[in-house]
Amino acid sequence: MKSIVVFCGSGDGYDPIYRDTAYELGAVMGERKIQVIYGGAKVGLMGALADGALENNGTVTGVIPHFLKTKEVAHEGITEMILTETMHERKMKMHELSDAIIAMPGGWGTMEELFEMMTWAQLGLHRKPIGILNTNRFYEPFMALMDIMTEEGFLKELYRDMLIVSEDIFELLEKMENYQVPEIPKWITKHTT
Repeated sequence: MKSIVVFCGSGDGYDPIYRDTAYELGAVMGERKIQVIYGGAKVGLMGALADGALENNGTVTGVIPHFLKTKEVAHEGITEMILTETMHERKMKMHELSDAIIAMPGGWGTMEELFEMMTWAQLGLHRKPIGILNTNRFYEPFMALMDIMTEEGFLKELYRDMLIVSEDIFELLEKMENYQVPEIPKWITKHTT
């Protein structure tokens, strides 16, 4: 994994553990020479992640739509900033630039990004490991919901198990490095004429 896209909040959350962990993840990625791909902001967990990487000799690429690039939001000190027209283009570009995906705590935007990457993996559109850094057990209700979705027949166990979850940065990265892509049924096939 030479580059990882990290989806995380533009806010800090109430507990300092969220910001501290975002900074630590960035620092670990910087030390390991894993490029950080993220949403380009200097605020919240996004800013802490970027600062952690930059302060530990890492490279950071931000991807942000024009309408969000204001002096208050965009991080001016990162390695590279890519501007897009739409949120969808932003997500596509972050996906294209990354070898893997990590989701940290965040709000609707973070969830939307994570869910789309999970859906694309389920459909066989990518084979990248998807990790959840479960800081402060933030994702426990989500994991419980996935269990219910599986129990009720809306999510195959195969797809639920594609997610790699850990509360520890080092364990998560190790599990992601060793990820074996399951055989995904072909949902999308090309039509031949």
